[in-house]
Amino acid sequence: MNAMFRHLIRGACVVTLISLFTAGLAQAADVAPGMRIGVRGEITGISADVMKVHVNSGENVVINLTKDTKIRAVTLANIEDIKPGSYIGSAAVPQEDGTLKALEVHVFPPELAGSGDGHRPFDLVKGSSMTNGSVGDLVVSNGRVLTVNYKGGQQTILVPEDVPIVNLVPGDRSLLKVGVKIVTFVTQSADGTLTAQSISAGKDGVTPPM
Repeated sequence: MNAMFRHLIRGACVVTLISLFTAGLAQAADVAPGMRIGVRGEITGISADVMKVHVNSGENVVINLTKDTKIRAVTLANIEDIKPGSYIGSAAVPQEDGTLKALEVHVFPPELAGSGDGHRPFDLVKGSSMTNGSVGDLVVSNGRVLTVNYKGGQQTILVPEDVPIVNLVPGDRSLLKVGVKIVTFVTQSADGTLTAQSISAGKDGVTPPM
């Protein structure tokens, strides 16, 4: 077998593995058409425009970075950081009464208010959604219930005591280091190449919960 043929086989295997990986994500998360693919894991290598990630499900993937890749830091927060008027996001699952049960809550700084405004399917777990909007009513004494308002709608979200709450703040590539836990949303090109559209990187050992 000549060197060129071996190279072609290796390339085909890489593309196939990436395709299987992204297809598996899509099937597992019930990804809606046009939704970006969520990749959650730990950085194992980083260079100027390439990031290697060990994914929570066990795969190792290579993800390209561009000048347009948005990077944000994830830091610990608590329910007291959320007030009426705060702009938040929450991955959640539906309850029988039509309200939502939060899987996580992330708090945006004022300068990022309006980011991703709305309610849509999300890929954290099967059947989950993401709601981004401004907090209206906030009841901490009665089971930590938030009313979240966004353009065209409103959701009531129960936040259990054990649900992680984090801050999501602007960051840069200095956050991207080996060992850092991340959540990145990527797109896949026809040849299987993955490109990061956004990266949320845990700071000071934080694991992004979204």
